[in-house]
Amino acid sequence: MNSPYEGLRTGDNVDIGEYEKQVIDVIRTQVGSARVLLALSGGVDSSVCAALLAKAIPGKLYCIFVDHGLMRKNEGDEVMAAFEGFDLNLVRVDASGRFLSRLAGVTDPEMKRKIIGEEFIRVFEEEARKLQGIEYLAQGTIYPDILESGENGSAVVKSHHNVGGLPADMGFKGLVEPLWGLYKPEVRELGRHLGLPRSLTDRQPFPGPGLAVRCIGEVTSKRLDILREADAIFRCEIETSVSRADQYFAVLTDMRSVGVSNGVRTYGYTVALRAVETNDFMSCEYVPLPHELLRRVSMRITGEVAAINRVVYDITGKPPGTVEWE
Repeated sequence: MNSPYEGLRTGDNVDIGEYEKQVIDVIRTQVGSARVLLALSGGVDSSVCAALLAKAIPGKLYCIFVDHGLMRKNEGDEVMAAFEGFDLNLVRVDASGRFLSRLAGVTDPEMKRKIIGEEFIRVFEEEARKLQGIEYLAQGTIYPDILESGENGSAVVKSHHNVGGLPADMGFKGLVEPLWGLYKPEVRELGRHLGLPRSLTDRQPFPGPGLAVRCIGEVTSKRLDILREADAIFRCEIETSVSRADQYFAVLTDMRSVGVSNGVRTYGYTVALRAVETNDFMSCEYVPLPHELLRRVSMRITGEVAAINRVVYDITGKPPGTVEWE
């Protein structure tokens, strides 16, 4: 479907104050007196989208945080705590069981994204039926999502769950996507312009499908737990070091190899570490992390996460790679 927000981006230099005024007018024209349901993940895009909609249509916004079981360690509780005091009609929905059930046996990354995108919509449809007057679904879709999903004549890089993963038979009157014309740095700028704290606006990106696209191969509860522990260690070590990166995370590969621990043969997973620097996330370069830092991370992961016995570091830029592995 065509978005009413397509025409808002007029060039490479977007005036955030002017964009805010224009997009609020579009939101009010599109929504009218109806209520809007927003998928609030706690990430930069959805947080800024929530703040913008709360200003544009006060009292008409309802936010649903879907805990799909694909978040990072302790992240669900952290998201809820971050929005205490916000007037967003925020509800947390535990849908982890249904997501994992749908993903059972699925290994193709595009299929993962489409399944997760469809399941998101079904959850929101169910939640909308519990409320009165919910006619629109809001999303923090940004311009790179549109480009990478093959919209506007672009080549498909990967289907973002909020673009290529949307089912055709949604139970909503339409989509509200006020960030449609913005790149990530502009979204952060808009968030600060709206008064959001830097703890929200400066968060590193997290993929909509969550850890499902950082867990190569089948997604299971056990494999997700392994990945969460390794990822938490890597992020902790980065954040307590002098090294800086725009995005950094661990990937649980589907590769297993022979190792040794306390003189005993092991056959464990290989974890890949990824840290990149970028201005717009449309391209990036890997961060040359110090070898001492990488050594410490490797020793901690292999020593503290029993199922992992090998750690590698990804030094691929974008292009030819992407930031995420899937």
